[in-house]
Amino acid sequence: MALFRAKNLFSRSFSSLSSNPLRVCVVGSGPAGFYTAEKMLKAHQGAEIDIVDRLPTPFGLVRSGVAPDHPETKDYFQQIVVNQFARVAQNDRCSFIGNVTLGSSISLSELRELYHVVVLAYGAESDRILGIPGEGFSGIHSAREFVWWYNGHPDCKNLDPDLKSSDTAVILGQGNVALDIARILLQPPTELAKTDIASHTLTALEESSIRKVYLVGRRGPVQAACTAKELREILGIKDLNVCIQESDLLKTPADEEELKNNRIQRRVYELLSKAALGPSLSSSGQRELHFVFFRKPDRFLSSSDRIGHVAGVRCEKTILEESIGSGKQIAVGTGQFEDLECGVVLKSIGYKSVPIDGLPFDHPKGIVPNIQGRVLSNTTENPTRLEEGLYVCGWLKRGPTGIIATNLYCAEETVASISEDLEQGLLVSRSSMPKSGREGLLQLLAERNVRFLSFSNWEKIDSEEKRLGSLRNKPREKLTTWEELLKVAME
Repeated sequence: MALFRAKNLFSRSFSSLSSNPLRVCVVGSGPAGFYTAEKMLKAHQGAEIDIVDRLPTPFGLVRSGVAPDHPETKDYFQQIVVNQFARVAQNDRCSFIGNVTLGSSISLSELRELYHVVVLAYGAESDRILGIPGEGFSGIHSAREFVWWYNGHPDCKNLDPDLKSSDTAVILGQGNVALDIARILLQPPTELAKTDIASHTLTALEESSIRKVYLVGRRGPVQAACTAKELREILGIKDLNVCIQESDLLKTPADEEELKNNRIQRRVYELLSKAALGPSLSSSGQRELHFVFFRKPDRFLSSSDRIGHVAGVRCEKTILEESIGSGKQIAVGTGQFEDLECGVVLKSIGYKSVPIDGLPFDHPKGIVPNIQGRVLSNTTENPTRLEEGLYVCGWLKRGPTGIIATNLYCAEETVASISEDLEQGLLVSRSSMPKSGREGLLQLLAERNVRFLSFSNWEKIDSEEKRLGSLRNKPREKLTTWEELLKVAME
């Protein structure tokens, strides 16, 4: 009955559309997906756009990637980005169809049969690996998993990182995500209690024994990958002892050249230098943040009393050498090693997109091979062949780089390619080859008993989370299990 009601809701919403519109499916409802839908709606007045996502909740990393203790960032996204995306989803020619997984609910080949144009914008939902001994030990998690855990993503509700058996955590990486994680671990839980952090995470942090966090980077402070804003925030935590070896701050002529050409790196280096000269605080239970430069992980160490659980990281000391051709300095091992003991390791070394059946994929780069968003079916032939009607946008197109606004320009490029291909007759003509689009998709999902959700179903989740949050003096209390989300959505 619920499926029937949902299907009727979608059907009623679009009964007034042209009987043979350009039918477009966008897979992924993060910024890349919504920007693509918005640009398509503007560029093609008769187009019908469906945004499909495997989650019941839209907005991607806007919901599950922004740190909870960034209220000003969240407020901006809520007022500008989310409201903008909501207007797209509520457009008469657009729909959000949640809880539909590409590859299991429906295949890529089936979507391509149903739509004239399919744009894949489902991001990067896996992780790069180090490929070193011990990486499979318990107690080692990716940054993505940890971020999803504290942001209430239903896939990571039961992550349960070990924050009790040791007072030390090691984070591999020194980018913004690594700093977000360190800040969550080191901030007083009372500061986090008024944010939208997941309740299970807040409980774990209140019981946490972590007092020391090591941020490990292969290169030096001149090459630190974080921004000045993120660095200022973590250095500003009250009563935090920041530890940096002064010898690590010594600059080479090559470092000086790097700093001369990069204002952001100069500011980051200045902040680190100032922090290293700050007063050293020392008291029982003091929280400490250690920046460890010129170290690369060599292997993970196993606990002697908990077989298969991580007890530390063996790091190789590095020096910087100029990479021939690129002009950049790269970290090279010296053959000298040291161990960092810990009870939990978080790898912030990069996200990776996941391939699906029927999709060309460049595994080394972790992207779909494409030219300006057009998917290439074979990159070895000359000329290269294109997959008709298949496009990519966002991290799946360019790799996990850039800020949310980067997806706007990325979407503009992909939509420009679609428009150009339509004008040049490179896509199947709508008049000669009508497609069933949304109607066909909903029919197929109903036959398979897939509980697909509309944007109005998401609005029920949104309202309930805000109601629960108001009871706890929080912006929202996120529903963090699939069962809870679907139950509220379908009521």
